[in-house]
Amino acid sequence: MKYYIFLTLAVFFWSGNFVFGRLVSTDVEPMQLSFFRWFFVLLILSPYLIYRSKHIMKVFKKEYLWLVFFGIFGIAGFNTFLYYGLQTTTATNALLINSSIPIMIIVLSSILLKTRITKIQSLGIGLSTLGVIFLILKGSFENILTLEFTNGDLWILLAGVDWALYSVLLRFKPKELNAFDFLSVTAFIGMIVLTSGFYALGYSFELSFLDKQSVLYSFIYMVVFPSILSFYFWNIATVEVGASKAGQFTHLMPIFGAILAFIFLGERLQSYHFLGITFIALGIYLSLFLKTKKVRV
Repeated sequence: MKYYIFLTLAVFFWSGNFVFGRLVSTDVEPMQLSFFRWFFVLLILSPYLIYRSKHIMKVFKKEYLWLVFFGIFGIAGFNTFLYYGLQTTTATNALLINSSIPIMIIVLSSILLKTRITKIQSLGIGLSTLGVIFLILKGSFENILTLEFTNGDLWILLAGVDWALYSVLLRFKPKELNAFDFLSVTAFIGMIVLTSGFYALGYSFELSFLDKQSVLYSFIYMVVFPSILSFYFWNIATVEVGASKAGQFTHLMPIFGAILAFIFLGERLQSYHFLGITFIALGIYLSLFLKTKKVRV
C-alpha cells in the first residue's frame, strides 16, 4: 500500500510542477529554470552524494551506460522539454496530454521489453491517442490543415515519451543503489548535461529572476517537492510495482492539476478538454483494467 501512496504523492507534486512552471514561464527561460532547479537540488544532495561517493562510484564503473541514460532522460530531458512546452500551452492542456503516459508505457514496454498487448489494449491505445490528438488540435480537426496548434503541445508530447521511456527502463536500475543513491548520481549526471546546454545557449550564472516573490516561492516548491520527493517516491515505487501499474497513476494529474491551475492560474476547462479527457480515460480503462486473452499485435 505504501508504494501506491508514494506514487500518488509523486504525481500530485508533479502536477504542481506543471502549474508553477506555467506560472513563471514569462519570467524565466526554460533552460534557466531547468538548470537552476537541478543545480539547487544537487546542492542539497551533495553531502549525501559525497558521503556515499565510494559506493556510488563503484557501481557507476559497472553500470555507467544505464546511469548516464537515466540522468539524461529523467533529469535533463523531461524537465527541459516540459518547461519549453509550458511557454506556449496552458498547464491544463499540458496535464491532459501528459495523462497519455500510461498508454506510452504500454507501447514502449511491448516494443522494448517484448511484453504482450491484448486486442482490447490496442483499442484503448487508439482511443487514448485520439484523445491526445483532439486536445492538441484544441477540439477542431480543421487545425490539421491550418496548423493552429502550439509548439508547446508538441514539446509536452515529447516530454511524455521521454518519461515513459525512463519509467519502462527503470527495471534496469542498478540494484546496488538505493533510491537516494540513484537520485543523487542521476541528478549529478543530469546537471552535467544541463550545464553544457546552459552555457552553449549563452546563459550566465545569475539569480536576479528570484527577486520576484512569486518566482522565488515557485522555485522553492519545484526544487523540494517535484524534484527530490517526487523522484524519490517514483523511483522506489516503480521498481516495486512495475512501470505499467505506476503509469496508471499519471492519469490523476489532470484532476490534481485542474484544481491547482484553478487556484493559482485561474484557468478554466473548455468543452474540448472534457471530450479529450473522456477519450483518454476510456483508453486507459480499456488498456490497463480490462482483461482479455493476450495476443501478439
